[in-house]
Amino acid sequence: MGNQRKALKDKVLKKQNFSETNKNYLFVKRFFDAFFSLAALIILSPIFLLIALMIKLNSKGPVFYKHKRIGKDGKTIWLYKFRSMYDGADKELKKLLKNPKRRKEWKANFKLDNDPRITKVGKILRICSLDELPQLINVLKGDMSLVGPRPIVKEELKKYGKNQKKLLSILPGLTGWWACNGRSCRNYEDRIALELYYVDHMSIWLDIKIIFKTVIAVLRGHGAK
Repeated sequence: MGNQRKALKDKVLKKQNFSETNKNYLFVKRFFDAFFSLAALIILSPIFLLIALMIKLNSKGPVFYKHKRIGKDGKTIWLYKFRSMYDGADKELKKLLKNPKRRKEWKANFKLDNDPRITKVGKILRICSLDELPQLINVLKGDMSLVGPRPIVKEELKKYGKNQKKLLSILPGLTGWWACNGRSCRNYEDRIALELYYVDHMSIWLDIKIIFKTVIAVLRGHGAK
């Protein structure tokens, strides 16, 4: 009886220690997110202005593009990007998806190879992942973290099946385990496995590893489309 009580007590203490460790990790993570995103937005402001000028000179339309995504706990968030497509691209997508081959491709990956809606400047921004920079605003607001599963649209959520709640239990990220491990070169099943791996193993050290791997992937242009 005494051994059972001791085992139960140890189990409770272990849970408490894990909860406390997790709380500390999330506090440090949020502090770093806010500090880094604010500093990056200030330092990169000249680059933001240059990209904005390039976009305006290349095609008509706004500099920024907002897209509805699913955030932590199923909350709707607006994802910010530099516009890399022609204005009115959402309407053009409906026409493209009338093609069975395009529709099948979109259903599988929610992306199109050689997408005709992408502008010349947009292609450069995507290859260099510069179109994602405005998401630093999302990170500063607290809608996203620097590291986490990439935010998805509502239609993608069903692909996660019984793991939907797990995916949405943490903030989506500017980069993540999938984003630095092949990204668009991976099929969607691989993406799901990689995103869920991060949720199960998230830690400060894994976050640091992901940031370094992301820098290398961006410099190489690996997986960006």
